[in-house]
Amino acid sequence: MTNEQFAAAMAFHGHKCPAMPLGFRSAEAAMKTLGVKRAQDKELYVISETGKGHAAGCFLDGIMSATGCTYGKSNIEKLYYNKMAFTLIDIAGRKAVRVRLKDDFFGNMLNSPFVKLRRDGVLPQDVPAEVADPLVEKVLQMPEEAFLEVGPVEEYDFPKGAGCFETVLCAKCGERVFANKVTETDSGSICAACNVG
Repeated sequence: MTNEQFAAAMAFHGHKCPAMPLGFRSAEAAMKTLGVKRAQDKELYVISETGKGHAAGCFLDGIMSATGCTYGKSNIEKLYYNKMAFTLIDIAGRKAVRVRLKDDFFGNMLNSPFVKLRRDGVLPQDVPAEVADPLVEKVLQMPEEAFLEVGPVEEYDFPKGAGCFETVLCAKCGERVFANKVTETDSGSICAACNVG
């Protein structure tokens, strides 16, 4: 990782914490294992096992920053398992690798002074630099084998599909929607939001 890449990831993320760089470094390890570079379009796909409502959700921002897999490009999904793990898929190469934080490391990181302050209600951007900086620096310097378990590369056939370029007006709400997400009814095309219930 270059200083510029990390600075861009930090700016995207919005605050300094150890979880984002852990995700960034984990994603770099996955890309190195697969022999791939950051996605410019949809060359890679991430299946994240992270969730919400838990400490260290920032891990996923690091993965997105490093891999270029984003919700806007629809080449990432979240399983909400609340695990610090993900699978990176090389679509053209038809291979994948699962990466996760080692159990002991994962458990111990929740005892850090950063997490203690967060538990006490301190917002991440308000954690003093003298607490956050050494933890981030430690993450950036430690060897991968100290915190990561990188699985074997496995074959993976990813279903390919073309993006939809056609739109229609919903017969119920009147809003424009991509045609691949409508239900055809006697009244016309109905969007997914209007088709609930």
